Amino acid sequence: MRWARPTRSKTMQTTRLAPSVQRTVPGDLAMWFFILAELAVFGVFFAIYGVVRARQPALFAAGQHALALTPAILNTLLLIAGSGAVAAAVQNFAHGRVRRGERWLLGTLLCGSCFLLLKGSEFVGKFSAGITLSSNDFWMFYLSLAGFHYLHVVLGMVIIAAVYRRARQGNYDAANHVGVETAAAYWHMVDLVWLVLFALLYVAH
Repeated sequence: MRWARPTRSKTMQTTRLAPSVQRTVPGDLAMWFFILAELAVFGVFFAIYGVVRARQPALFAAGQHALALTPAILNTLLLIAGSGAVAAAVQNFAHGRVRRGERWLLGTLLCGSCFLLLKGSEFVGKFSAGITLSSNDFWMFYLSLAGFHYLHVVLGMVIIAAVYRRARQGNYDAANHVGVETAAAYWHMVDLVWLVLFALLYVAH
């Protein structure tokens, strides 16, 4: 009688557990709380804007028609470019390329400066035409929201400039660049808010 060849027992496959990676929020946690608070404030303003606009569609459409779209598009591209530059700065600092990171920070400052000049000239033009917060509801919202955001861009540039100065002093490297991540997080928030503003004030009908 021929006996069946005993089958070799299958060995149990052991799965190696990958070492746990501690996930942390990039940048300073306090800045993220500040960012969330700022987004909440802007969110309330946007909601009120939507309600008032729904009640006065003709007035808001006329005010929107009086805005120049080309400078707004340029400002949008400038802030997006600034976000790209600060993201590149974070990547370069993370890989120890400090000098490159510094140059990308300067790129963000350049984009922010161009935004402020272009938007500032738009404000001057509106004030020269006699437009103020009391002109009507559209201009009240436009000047308030755009002006509030303008101040955030100024603050963002102050933060970026402070980080750049610290970088020049040798305070950041691949192991420690939390300050750069913190500045980048704030700048991305400023960019995000502008994208919503651009849609509400210039595009949405």
